[in-house]
Amino acid sequence: MKAAFGFYVWMMVLLAVATVVEKYNGTPFVSEYMYGSWWFVLLWAVITLPALAYIIRRKMYRQKPSFLLHLSLAVILAGASLTFITGKQGMMHLRQGQLVNHFTDADKQQDMHIPFEMVLDTFYIHYYPGTETPADYVSRVHLVGKEQVGSEISMNHIFSHRGYRFYQSSFDDDKQGSWLSVNYDPWGIPVTYTGYGLLLVSMLWLMFAPGSGFRTLLKHPLLRQASVILLLCGYASSAEAATVLSREEAAKYAGKQVMYHDRVVPLNTLARDFVTKITGKVSYKGYTPEQVLTGFLFYPEEWQHEPIIRIKDKGVQRILGVGEYACLTDFFTDHKQYILQEYWDKLHQSGKQSGLLKGITEADEKVALIAMLREGTLLKPVPESGVRRLTNREIQLELLYNRIPFTSLLFKINLTLGLLSFILLGIGWKRSKRLKCNGQVETSLPIDSSNSCISPAVFQYLFFGLLLASFLFHTVGIGLRTYIGGRFPLSNGYETMLFTAWCVMLVALLCHRRFPLAMSFGFLLSGFTLLVASLGQMNPHITPLMPVLVSPLLSLHVSCIMMSYALFGFLLLNGLIALYLSAFRCKQSCELPDREVERLTLFSRLLLYPAVFLLGIGIFIGAIWANVSWGRYWAWDPKEVWALITFMVYALAFHLSSLGWFRRPVFFHLYLVLAFSTVLMTYFGVNYVLGGMHSYGS
Repeated sequence: MKAAFGFYVWMMVLLAVATVVEKYNGTPFVSEYMYGSWWFVLLWAVITLPALAYIIRRKMYRQKPSFLLHLSLAVILAGASLTFITGKQGMMHLRQGQLVNHFTDADKQQDMHIPFEMVLDTFYIHYYPGTETPADYVSRVHLVGKEQVGSEISMNHIFSHRGYRFYQSSFDDDKQGSWLSVNYDPWGIPVTYTGYGLLLVSMLWLMFAPGSGFRTLLKHPLLRQASVILLLCGYASSAEAATVLSREEAAKYAGKQVMYHDRVVPLNTLARDFVTKITGKVSYKGYTPEQVLTGFLFYPEEWQHEPIIRIKDKGVQRILGVGEYACLTDFFTDHKQYILQEYWDKLHQSGKQSGLLKGITEADEKVALIAMLREGTLLKPVPESGVRRLTNREIQLELLYNRIPFTSLLFKINLTLGLLSFILLGIGWKRSKRLKCNGQVETSLPIDSSNSCISPAVFQYLFFGLLLASFLFHTVGIGLRTYIGGRFPLSNGYETMLFTAWCVMLVALLCHRRFPLAMSFGFLLSGFTLLVASLGQMNPHITPLMPVLVSPLLSLHVSCIMMSYALFGFLLLNGLIALYLSAFRCKQSCELPDREVERLTLFSRLLLYPAVFLLGIGIFIGAIWANVSWGRYWAWDPKEVWALITFMVYALAFHLSSLGWFRRPVFFHLYLVLAFSTVLMTYFGVNYVLGGMHSYGS
């Protein structure tokens, strides 16, 4: 047991270190000296063999769901070993009309022959209608010989023959040639996929089988009763106005259709993004986005003197001699020379990244955006043919989505209600302590409602209704975004944060009967998540998907991951409350009942099952998607590695019988609180620090 868990922990540490090493030494370095080394493979074997011996010794095979789960992990590792030993990967370059029967091995950098010949008939790019944004890359090929097999290879559509699989990877600049990824793994993939299937079956078995740990926790008397901790979750410019069109006149332009971000949109969408980018706000001096946009178009001489461009960097402010806001004319000398150009050239020649360079770049983008509008390159008309125009219904729905600030409004409401609930919670605990210490009979609720004419049950129903209303409002916002974009919004950081907030509120609504604390958690967690999305301005634009992302597996993968993150957030807050109660009890001469800490512990153990299982399911769905898209189900990308670390960290908390520390409530909750740092690292740390293929950061 000590050997198995000891090497398990060392593996987690090693994986974390490897992602940092990759940041500074590059992917080829860690691929050769760490992930692809013999000792790394050996370490996985050293973890697996003692674990299997321990499982047999403990006769875990009598506990069939748990035994199957551990067996599935061993099968997955066995499949990975077969891929490492027998698998071949490389690149094949095809030119039209030329016979090719080999590919270049990715590791050995030597030609590997295949038992057939392939010819490229043609390569072409399929674009989104009316745009220059690729929707798909397509290679038409055929095999020479007896087979005479023809096929079409594109993103998420592979071609398989005699165990070799071909994936669209790149193309020549003249579009007369195509680069295909080649994968030959006849043994590793079937074994690995079998492990994925066993893992899914075992997880469902552990969740729903009679007598399982999850079902036992669900039936626990403390979780069947209403909690004694019921949370009441409630809680113009003076400058001279510029010349603009009237609101009525400007509003006539709101529904005009233009091309923007490679799709047809109402002008209002472009105008809102324009004003937000320039000023940092949706409106300026009370003017509508259409008024500001048409102001720059129809009254350019006057609006170039308007202090509308927000300058956040202090260094850029000093260079321009302005405050937080600057006019367009502030960027030019009397001789029409661009002031920032000199500083831009010097900083770029130095080769050093600095805060000033970032500030200059940001300011330069805003000036360029205004220049594009004035020169007529920002407003692109919809082509007469080849593009489907929006119907009046679609225009009105997008205008509705633009006018309602779903994200900023909800984060303010939910954060307010969530913070107020914790204040009321503190008042309730003090009330309970005072009654207990004075020898009085403790009320059924810690919130002092003796002088209130409204019963606690009424408050519970009231704030459940508020949470439900918030959830439905957010659902409408996501639904509108889905309808407008023509896809489920899960393709970037902004959209995944929106979906995480939705998952949080859904979990809170489902859990509120057994655990009223969930309502408070739901408000607070969703509020913080929406706040991050609002402040970060990650990517609120609705854009067409990259070709590789056009797959239903993407939505399943991201949905499972985001739902697991939401549950981990509940475990974090639940742990903080439990630790507070434990510390509060220890500092007082009178003890509060232990049943509340026990209830919190039971609830955390209950949520741990779906949280970890959803993360595991999300990981292997992502692996299948990666295998379908580019031929590798696991590439040791930092995001993949940290997702695996998170899975491994939280999985330890299930081993109550083997690791006695987790039977202690204080240690259990402290561990779950600290474990949430791996979630933060997986999402924010990788996105904005480590980088990689899965990074949402700039």
